Amino acid sequence: MKTKHFPVIVVAALFAVWANAAEKPKAPKKPAAPVVQPEEVVHPPLRAGSSKAGVEPRIVLKNDEAASRVSIIVDGAEAFAYRYSKDLGFPRLYPIWSPSGKVMTVQEAPPYPHHQSFWFADTVQLEGQRKASFYGAIYSRQDKKDPKSPFKDQIVHAEFLPEKQLAPDQLETGMRLVWQIDQKVPVLDQEQRVRIVALGDGQYFLDIRYRVTASYGDVHFVSDAVHYAWPYVRMHPQFSVNSGGQITNSEGGINQKETCSKEAHWVDYSNTVSGAAEGLAIFSHSENEYPHQWLTRDYGTFGPRRPDALSGKPFTLAKGKTMERRVGVLVHKGDVKAGKVVERYAAYVAGKL
Repeated sequence: MKTKHFPVIVVAALFAVWANAAEKPKAPKKPAAPVVQPEEVVHPPLRAGSSKAGVEPRIVLKNDEAASRVSIIVDGAEAFAYRYSKDLGFPRLYPIWSPSGKVMTVQEAPPYPHHQSFWFADTVQLEGQRKASFYGAIYSRQDKKDPKSPFKDQIVHAEFLPEKQLAPDQLETGMRLVWQIDQKVPVLDQEQRVRIVALGDGQYFLDIRYRVTASYGDVHFVSDAVHYAWPYVRMHPQFSVNSGGQITNSEGGINQKETCSKEAHWVDYSNTVSGAAEGLAIFSHSENEYPHQWLTRDYGTFGPRRPDALSGKPFTLAKGKTMERRVGVLVHKGDVKAGKVVERYAAYVAGKL
């Protein structure tokens, strides 16, 4: 076999091309467009007024029907609000106030505007219908350029359930909602009951029971392993780990690295803002199927998953069947220790909170 030789002139030409390419400066990368944050992020609102001891009744609900907003007042100051306008992709709790009156959650936080304070949603498909992402309802407007255009996928508030005064420091309320597509096709029914407990000194506790029912046919749950939590919480950036806060779970894990996709009974998110240490913890009640993992993010998102067999894997809720989830929400003073998160979780599952 004869060996092929390249002419010296060809080799020299190739080397010159390679050398010129190596010396040619690379074009600078186009800088990413700055993310414009809403006013609530740039200038976090402060609650008007503060809680006071001796106020009767301790818990009051004020429904502004024109604004589609229920203000939940605990010990004389708004603790949180339930928003149910048809201009929203789904109802949510917002704002949630800390004991000292700082906003703890954010209703819109680019680059993830679908993270909206405190909500409950998923991606599902009713048998015979198209897939619908209620989690991403904000992206389903019929006219993408019109912020008032109707939603294709939307969870709508249907009615309130009767209030029940359970004790001087406890009140229960509730609501019924419908997950619907194309403005008229119902997919799931949802019932949500909330027991509110006044803990004093601006602190409070919520015991929330969610129930979804496949009233209209088999419903296939098709959410991936990332884009859902039951419920989902988006903390205000001022409470995030990125701003000096801390995530702690029941197993001793700290921050996203040690808590995301980890099994736990509760997760707490706390920070010191303007000199006041405060936090919000989510408790998974022992009635829930366990073990299950949690989603956590240092930038402020967290929430409990379903059990592994029903998390990030397709499954079907047969017609007439229900799924339930029970969680506690503790808004406390101090960090996870001073806020007595361990003790209050134990009291919750023992029926003493």
